Amino acid sequence: MNDTKPSTGDLAILGQLNKDFFHSDQFNDVKRFNEFLAEDFISQFPGVTRNSAEFLDYIAKPRPFKDLAMHDVNIRILSDVALIHGRATYTMLVDGMEQEALYTDVYQKRDGTWVCVAACAIAPGA
Repeated sequence: MNDTKPSTGDLAILGQLNKDFFHSDQFNDVKRFNEFLAEDFISQFPGVTRNSAEFLDYIAKPRPFKDLAMHDVNIRILSDVALIHGRATYTMLVDGMEQEALYTDVYQKRDGTWVCVAACAIAPGA
């Protein structure tokens, strides 16, 4: 196990990337996602696995929710890989129901830059 303490800079970058992920999801920001998703990115949500291109196509479509918010964020840096665990809340547009999801996003530091290589959520209505 790596006993080195994560750098404050890396934690700040990953925290901002987590915020960017949420903002880009809520507001269809495909351009921003393109800046930090790895080419080999994979997302998994209940019943569906998407590669990077499929995920970006999905993001470009109108979102089925509003008021997406993150809670209980925990960033863990394990050498050149980081896991971001959290809880999300949102409201479904179709019926106004409030939903909650758990998520884990995986980032890897490649050539000195953190990129998202995987996203997984347990999320009704995703």
